[in-house]
Amino acid sequence: MPGEFNLIDKYFVGRQAQREDVLLAAGDDCALVQAPVNQAIAISTDTLVAGTHFLASANPAWVAHKALASNISDLAAMGASPAWVSFALTMPEVDEAWLKPFCDSFFALANEYGIQLIGGDTTKGPLSLTLTVQGFVAADKALRRDGAKVGDWVYVSGNLGDAKAGLDVLLGNAALNAPYAAELEKRHYLSTPRVLLGQRLQGVASAAIDISDGVISDLPHILKRSGVGAQLQVDALPISAELLAFTRDREQALQYALTSGEEYELCFTISPQHSDALESMLLESNTKVTCIGQIVAQAGLSLTLQGKPLEWQLSGYDHFNNN
Repeated sequence: MPGEFNLIDKYFVGRQAQREDVLLAAGDDCALVQAPVNQAIAISTDTLVAGTHFLASANPAWVAHKALASNISDLAAMGASPAWVSFALTMPEVDEAWLKPFCDSFFALANEYGIQLIGGDTTKGPLSLTLTVQGFVAADKALRRDGAKVGDWVYVSGNLGDAKAGLDVLLGNAALNAPYAAELEKRHYLSTPRVLLGQRLQGVASAAIDISDGVISDLPHILKRSGVGAQLQVDALPISAELLAFTRDREQALQYALTSGEEYELCFTISPQHSDALESMLLESNTKVTCIGQIVAQAGLSLTLQGKPLEWQLSGYDHFNNN
């Protein structure tokens, strides 16, 4: 069985072209990188643990994609351009049959977004992955959570709810022969970070966040930081035809869309005066966005369905309160 350093050399070193801003990558005590002039560095760290974020039996290529894509999504939510990633891998034992597809998928996605692996660590223990991604954004153009104003419109990208349906499938909470079960399970792992959308929202969006715990949980982060409230039109939430067929019930599909975590779509606010800029931007983009509500003065998040108040007692994902 290969030792730690042979493992690193075999699976993680020499897999990518060197970025010009990487002065020294893996192989020393620290990596050395150089940030562009007049650019702030956006940094995000996430840990994925087997049994919490993915099943140990899951397709390792899908696990790799989920791990890196979820981190890239944090950069997208700030409007940042991805640059570097460091990666700490903990495994109970060396499993090369798991590592090869994992690394192939990891580096394929990293190369797609121009991200270079610049360092990390491997150690023995319960299976977990910790990634730190870094990117660049002009400090005065970074998308933040604290800029929403009364009257702004609330938008989300893509469709919502598919990831929760996929989670039901892989946890055995839904029949494997349910319509589109296999496709929705795949979508749970294979999200698309909205990097280009985030970059184009600079100067247009007043606030933004990525949807990792469900829009019902993530939008309130914007509301709290901005000191405002919002009215959310539940029937406006974008849902896929596959989710609707899977649930066989539109109301349940909308509940999935409201609470589904690990979507890694963007939720953002736009002032009415920037509506034309948003429409123009969308003509140049393949990313679907949907208006789902409006920012109001009264604190809190209120839900409506076909114009009538809703009293659904729902919540998004919380690592310490969800089983």
